[in-house]
Amino acid sequence: MKSFSADVQLRVLALVKTILDQNAIAVEVRPESHLVDVGLTSMDMVNLMLGVEAEFDFTIPQSEITPENFQSVESLQLMIVNQLQPEHA
Repeated sequence: MKSFSADVQLRVLALVKTILDQNAIAVEVRPESHLVDVGLTSMDMVNLMLGVEAEFDFTIPQSEITPENFQSVESLQLMIVNQLQPEHA
Protein backbone atom coordinates (compact mmCIF):
# COMPACT_ATOMS: atom_id res chain seq x y z
CA MET A 1 0.00 0.00 0.00
CA LYS A 2 2.20 2.75 -1.35
CA SER A 3 0.01 5.71 -0.39
CA PHE A 4 -0.04 4.73 3.29
CA SER A 5 3.74 4.42 3.31
CA ALA A 6 4.15 7.79 1.58
CA ASP A 7 1.76 9.37 4.12
CA VAL A 8 3.78 7.88 6.98
CA GLN A 9 6.97 9.36 5.50
CA LEU A 10 5.45 12.85 5.23
CA ARG A 11 4.13 12.72 8.79
CA VAL A 12 7.49 11.54 10.20
CA LEU A 13 9.33 14.24 8.23
CA ALA A 14 6.95 16.82 9.74
CA LEU A 15 7.68 15.53 13.26
CA VAL A 16 11.44 15.73 12.69
CA LYS A 17 11.16 19.24 11.24
CA THR A 18 9.09 20.37 14.24
CA ILE A 19 11.78 19.15 16.65
CA LEU A 20 14.51 20.83 14.61
CA ASP A 21 12.50 24.09 14.54
CA GLN A 22 12.12 23.95 18.33
CA ASN A 23 15.91 23.69 18.56
CA ALA A 24 16.37 26.55 16.06
CA ILE A 25 18.17 24.20 13.65
CA ALA A 26 17.61 25.10 10.02
CA VAL A 27 18.66 22.16 7.89
CA GLU A 28 17.16 20.26 4.99
CA VAL A 29 15.97 16.81 6.05
CA ARG A 30 15.69 14.06 3.46
CA PRO A 31 14.10 10.67 4.11
CA GLU A 32 17.55 9.05 3.97
CA SER A 33 19.27 11.68 6.17
CA HIS A 34 20.78 10.31 9.38
CA LEU A 35 18.86 12.01 12.17
CA VAL A 36 21.91 12.53 14.39
CA ASP A 37 23.71 14.13 11.44
CA VAL A 38 20.95 16.73 11.01
CA GLY A 39 21.19 17.67 14.69
CA LEU A 40 18.84 15.48 16.73
CA THR A 41 20.14 14.70 20.22
CA SER A 42 19.25 11.69 22.35
CA MET A 43 16.55 13.77 24.08
CA ASP A 44 15.21 14.75 20.66
CA MET A 45 15.04 11.04 19.78
CA VAL A 46 12.93 10.42 22.88
CA ASN A 47 10.65 13.29 21.84
CA LEU A 48 10.50 11.88 18.32
CA MET A 49 9.54 8.45 19.67
CA LEU A 50 6.76 10.01 21.76
CA GLY A 51 5.68 12.12 18.79
CA VAL A 52 5.48 9.04 16.55
CA GLU A 53 3.40 7.21 19.14
CA ALA A 54 1.01 10.16 19.43
CA GLU A 55 0.86 10.85 15.68
CA PHE A 56 0.10 7.24 14.73
CA ASP A 57 -1.82 6.30 17.90
CA PHE A 58 0.15 3.18 18.80
CA THR A 59 2.81 2.16 21.29
CA ILE A 60 6.15 1.27 19.77
CA PRO A 61 7.07 -2.20 21.06
CA GLN A 62 10.22 -2.22 23.21
CA SER A 63 11.88 -4.56 20.70
CA GLU A 64 11.49 -1.90 17.98
CA ILE A 65 13.12 0.93 19.95
CA THR A 66 16.53 0.42 18.41
CA PRO A 67 19.17 2.76 16.98
CA GLU A 68 18.58 1.17 13.56
CA ASN A 69 14.87 2.06 13.55
CA PHE A 70 15.62 5.65 14.60
CA GLN A 71 18.49 6.17 12.18
CA SER A 72 16.53 8.04 9.51
CA VAL A 73 13.02 9.00 8.44
CA GLU A 74 13.11 6.00 6.07
CA SER A 75 13.98 3.52 8.83
CA LEU A 76 11.25 4.96 11.07
CA GLN A 77 8.78 4.84 8.19
CA LEU A 78 9.54 1.16 7.57
CA MET A 79 9.15 0.27 11.24
CA ILE A 80 5.83 2.16 11.50
CA VAL A 81 4.39 0.57 8.35
CA ASN A 82 5.50 -2.88 9.56
CA GLN A 83 3.79 -2.29 12.92
CA LEU A 84 0.56 -0.82 11.59
CA GLN A 85 0.16 -2.87 8.41
CA PRO A 86 2.26 -6.02 8.76
CA GLU A 87 0.39 -7.73 5.92
CA HIS A 88 1.65 -5.06 3.50
CA ALA A 89 5.26 -5.05 4.63
